[in-house]
Amino acid sequence: MVFTAEQIASFLGGTVEGDANASVNSFAKIEEGKSGALSFLANPQYEKYIYDTKSSIVLVNRDFMLKQPVTPTLVRVDDAYEAVAKLMSLYESLAERKTGVSDLAFIDETAKLGENCYVAPFAFIGPGVKIGDNCDIHANAVIQQDVCIGEGTVIYPNVTIYKKCKVGNNCIIHAGAVIGADGFGFAPTPNGYDKIPQIGHVEIGNHVEIGANTCVDRSTMGSTKVSDGVKIDNLVQVAHNVEIGENTVISSQAGVAGSSKVGKWCMLGGQVGVSGHILVGDKTHIGAKSGIAGGNAARRGGAVLMGYPAVDHKLFAKQSAALKSLPELLIEFEAMKKEIADLKKKLTVES
Repeated sequence: MVFTAEQIASFLGGTVEGDANASVNSFAKIEEGKSGALSFLANPQYEKYIYDTKSSIVLVNRDFMLKQPVTPTLVRVDDAYEAVAKLMSLYESLAERKTGVSDLAFIDETAKLGENCYVAPFAFIGPGVKIGDNCDIHANAVIQQDVCIGEGTVIYPNVTIYKKCKVGNNCIIHAGAVIGADGFGFAPTPNGYDKIPQIGHVEIGNHVEIGANTCVDRSTMGSTKVSDGVKIDNLVQVAHNVEIGENTVISSQAGVAGSSKVGKWCMLGGQVGVSGHILVGDKTHIGAKSGIAGGNAARRGGAVLMGYPAVDHKLFAKQSAALKSLPELLIEFEAMKKEIADLKKKLTVES
């Protein structure tokens, strides 16, 4: 597929600066540009590469100011990062897609598949399963009984979706993810721990993406809910009865403990931990490796939090700065203690 600068600008609502007939058929990072490739410049740290890149077309923000002439044709847009994402989505949508059901797949006779679906070899689709139109079920995926999957959803290899779970339209579940495994529920007894049956399920909304090897556990009763537009990275744990609000994003290795509720448009950085039965308000941003153990800061929403226990990011910065000075402060403190002790001795002698 070949696109000209003029076509790209028309699609993005941008303007061409240079050769409107310059064409591209691939993407490349601006520092690795080559002829026939499209690159983008959004981060000022990479500006130096635009003057040497061999890419044929570069997307830049409308307000970007050149410091010297450049070789590639520029397409100026409102947001270069957002624009390249739109182009890559278009590029991917035009790629040829497989359809049909492999003879090596197992599909229960009571399962219902929509039109134009693809089912790869060794996929398992159990009894009572309902799968919408235009879905892709890749190799070794296991979809247990009475699961419901909406239209246009992609289930990558080795995904397991346990019984009675629901997945919405246009979702992506990456390799090795597990949806609906038992929640971590055990009752302590004098002889050990008795398992508490997890009889609920998982409900995943529309346009959700779940990363590789991420686990979303089924609820003890009721539902574990992942709302529309949520994006979850690889290696994330979402425990039983958790609710994740719309358009929230969660980075790798984060964990949300049982029965906690995370609001809409939140951002959880890598390795963030949220304790059980916690409410995180809408539009809360939590920095990497922070711990949410409770308190009003997370509950009220709209805050930027860091640290453990997480506090306002400005207070965290002050605490971190003070911590760097701690060794010197301890030395000064010990010196002051000694000076005070010496003064006490002197005053005792004089009295």
